[in-house]
Amino acid sequence: MKLNIYETKGKLGVGAAADGADSIRTAIESRDEANIILATGASQLEMVTNLVSIMGIAWEKVTAFHLDEYIGIPESHPASFRKYLRERFEAKVPGLKVFHYIEGDHGNTKAECDRINTIIRKHPIDVAFVGIGENSHLAFNDPPADFDVEDPYIVVQLNVACRMQQLGEGWFETINDVPPSAISMSIRQIMKSKRILVSAPDMRKASAIKCATEGPVDAMCPASILQTHADCTIYLDRDSSSKLSGTGG
Repeated sequence: MKLNIYETKGKLGVGAAADGADSIRTAIESRDEANIILATGASQLEMVTNLVSIMGIAWEKVTAFHLDEYIGIPESHPASFRKYLRERFEAKVPGLKVFHYIEGDHGNTKAECDRINTIIRKHPIDVAFVGIGENSHLAFNDPPADFDVEDPYIVVQLNVACRMQQLGEGWFETINDVPPSAISMSIRQIMKSKRILVSAPDMRKASAIKCATEGPVDAMCPASILQTHADCTIYLDRDSSSKLSGTGG
């Protein structure tokens, strides 16, 4: 695990996007295609904004997946991760090969998981752009996370801390509006990615960053599993790194 610390989250976004773009280009040069995972939420805004502005990526050779989607809300909902990614990513890159979205409002959750699982099993992931939640979750794998489930996408229940984060970021008007469940990429599927690039700015993430990078690998701190990945880089700003040893925290 490597930590890159920047003064601001704006600079963090530039660095993470440039690193990810290099990984995408490398995969295309090697295999004439690249498979990526994109996260959503407030922590990813700067990275995504910079990634779509980088020139020289053959997007027509890139297949994309996302980490999670709420069960039951339509794509038109302001908090929909499909809406987030269509507007902020897919609409801004020329000729993306395909984006395989999770249809959280499908109506048959098991059938939707089976469908997206079949697809992603055929696409080994070159680079995963992810975040870390305030409760240290990866995707929507809240503590205690299941480190052993093999299915690529699973149904999860969102705990109160997770739902409060979504409320606090302004995606919903009340806590009762936050869906209690989601389809989420599993921990094992995330860890199968060749590279993992984590963008995690802001003071509200500082405790999660400390447990993820300095604590033991523990299901109660799901992001701590990243310590065991062969090629994971975490991008932090001054605030999110403030509790780490040697930074005054």
